[in-house]
Amino acid sequence: MATAVQDCEDYQLDVKRDRLVIAASSLGTVFEWYDFFIYGTLAAIIGRTFFPTDNASVELLYSLAGFAVGFGFRPLGAVLFGYFGDRLGRKYTFLATITLMGIATAGVGLVPSAASIGAAAPVILIILRIMQGLALGGEYGGAAIYVAEHAPVERRGFYTSFIQASVVGGFILSIVVVLGTQWLVGAEAWDAWGWRIPFLFSLLLLAISLWIRMKLNESPVFKAMKAAGECSRNPLKETFTYPGNGKRLFVALFGIAAGLTVIWYTAMFQVLYFLQNALRVEPQTAQILVGIGAASGLFWFLYFGHLSDRFGRKKPIVIGYAATLLLLFPIFHLIGGAANPGLAEAARRAPVVVSGPDCGYDPFAKVQATQCARLLDYFSKKGVHYDKAVAPVTAVSIGGVVQPDTRPEVLDSRLAEAGYNLAKVKPSLADSLKILLGILALGALSGATYGPVAALLSELFPARIRYSSMSIPYHIGTGYFGGFLPLVSQYIVARTGDPYSGLWYTIVVVAMALVVTMWGLPETRGARLDAKD
Repeated sequence: MATAVQDCEDYQLDVKRDRLVIAASSLGTVFEWYDFFIYGTLAAIIGRTFFPTDNASVELLYSLAGFAVGFGFRPLGAVLFGYFGDRLGRKYTFLATITLMGIATAGVGLVPSAASIGAAAPVILIILRIMQGLALGGEYGGAAIYVAEHAPVERRGFYTSFIQASVVGGFILSIVVVLGTQWLVGAEAWDAWGWRIPFLFSLLLLAISLWIRMKLNESPVFKAMKAAGECSRNPLKETFTYPGNGKRLFVALFGIAAGLTVIWYTAMFQVLYFLQNALRVEPQTAQILVGIGAASGLFWFLYFGHLSDRFGRKKPIVIGYAATLLLLFPIFHLIGGAANPGLAEAARRAPVVVSGPDCGYDPFAKVQATQCARLLDYFSKKGVHYDKAVAPVTAVSIGGVVQPDTRPEVLDSRLAEAGYNLAKVKPSLADSLKILLGILALGALSGATYGPVAALLSELFPARIRYSSMSIPYHIGTGYFGGFLPLVSQYIVARTGDPYSGLWYTIVVVAMALVVTMWGLPETRGARLDAKD
């Protein structure tokens, strides 16, 4: 390893080159995550276009299931492209991933609706989501490692934090393009065909990404390793057999990837769905608020990446996990009280209780099996918080008053009389500022746990199997723990009637991640990226 050490650790700094490396890798990551997130941003319209039912909640859940499918295939993409990244190099591997992502995303914008081609429409959509998942499985590891292997050791956390911030940048870009397209084409055209434009826009982003990334050279660590003949012959096998790597993989999966990703998706997608569905905030207003909050919170990722160069990678992550467990529910209650104070006050003043002998509500069912379940379905669609109780006879009480007539049109009137305003709302300026404060606080929790991670994972694994070893646990964690968060949390909310109940998924995963991290994560700051162990 002596030759590689000499070649890599004495690699001369070049400010112009380093800026190009950061810019090219970060912009490519922004564009790739834009392609992936545009689906989640448009989940509701995708649901009614490709999974049409008579139930908007079912359409959203089916759409989110399609969103989760893409995440589910990310680990396979990590295996495939991790192998090529360790065998053939970092640069050309993430050129391939971004090309696959751009083509798949544009394809979503071209798929005919279910009304036009029937069941073939959702099948084609799912295939394209699988392609997106495969591509993303190879992208993050390549970009993060490429920057880390160029960065000076004392600024590695700061340099790689731009990759972390770029993930948020992709989410923000998806919201900006959606809102801009809506403004340009108008509401009627948007619902008919305009929503396809953001997907087709990815072709332009693909062209820009390829043009920038083609200017890059191969990573100095990989070039030195290749020159010394020390590249792994079978990175996938070696990932699971390399001495000490089993524990590193376990900690990276359950301690790092799982924890940071559920916080991140809670801070972005969970807030968006919470505002639009549970709190009945007008969709464009919700998107603008989340977009502004996410953009304002970008600095958290860079700040904590910088702090990790001074105080270590582990401390901000552990503190961020602990703070999440303490603050997540209070932050969401702050957002909930500000977004729709009238609805929150009505729920306190006139709580809804649904009782019956069989209240087994199935959010995926087109028609509920029992009268009690049909009532739960009604309140779930309305975004009304309800409690359930077991009783011999099915009944509904609003503010303690049992309703003799439970027909939907009658319940609409009784809810209105009790102060439930179920129209879409636009929060006041003062309330909007409170919502932004809450989103910024969530951004800080995400920045603390996400900002140092690209440097940490690059430092955690040996150079010869770094791409595979970093990508596989990261994308299993983010793909399954994070990718299924919107679906699982919305399912919990639909089952319980409590708009805050979906947060328990985040709490449980973060608690697990905190324990694993405190137990098994070593401090990696200052580690040599070309070292064997």
